[in-house]
Amino acid sequence: MNNTPAAAPRIGFDRFIPLDWATCALKVRGGAQDAETIDTLLDTAGLGIPSRTKTRSVLNGLWLEPRAELIGFAQRCLGIWQEFPEVPVPALCWGMAIAAYPFFGKVAELVGRLTTIQGDCTAAELHRRLAETYGEGEVTRRAANRVLQTQASWGTCERVDKGRRVIRNPPTTIANEALIAWLIEAAIRYTGRAISVSGLASAAVLYPFRLDHSLTLVVSRSPTLELRSEGSGSPLVMIQ
Repeated sequence: MNNTPAAAPRIGFDRFIPLDWATCALKVRGGAQDAETIDTLLDTAGLGIPSRTKTRSVLNGLWLEPRAELIGFAQRCLGIWQEFPEVPVPALCWGMAIAAYPFFGKVAELVGRLTTIQGDCTAAELHRRLAETYGEGEVTRRAANRVLQTQASWGTCERVDKGRRVIRNPPTTIANEALIAWLIEAAIRYTGRAISVSGLASAAVLYPFRLDHSLTLVVSRSPTLELRSEGSGSPLVMIQ
């Protein structure tokens, strides 16, 4: 019998990525900016070589060079953004981040859960919950703080009391049907399993957004999602 403990999952997203950096990477992928623009941003930030390399790696996974199974997902996002330039860019970056980086998604999910009742939570409680999956230690704590800093930069939350408390910002209403379907797909990719229609509106990982449509109708019209009824409960939504 193998008693070796299972290794903690990889963190991956362990850098602070300001919204303008994530937006620039999105524009580079869409051909709206040159790749050198990313280098200029990182040069201006004065990052050291190790930090610059790690930051560029996160941006690669986010937009510049996503994993093979996420290329089509990223391209669908670009299509939405190009057709509807008024959609909020933080929502695009959020969806890609939770799909590409489970650690980013886990932090988002925990913030969403812990702030549901009172609108805020302590960073200490968040770190305790993360340690259950990723292990205790400075690496996990530092990465979590950088993800929180990133999410605050994207306008979804605020860090107060010297970072000891996290406050949820009012949700952004998403009325674009294509973007709603894409965010639903992002949540399913993060969880790795189907989600009930009734659970989508309150999905903790999507806490920064209010999906302003009949989700059953959105899913039924989506070419990438499907509904499956099992028993008398709420139908399940899955990726085709």
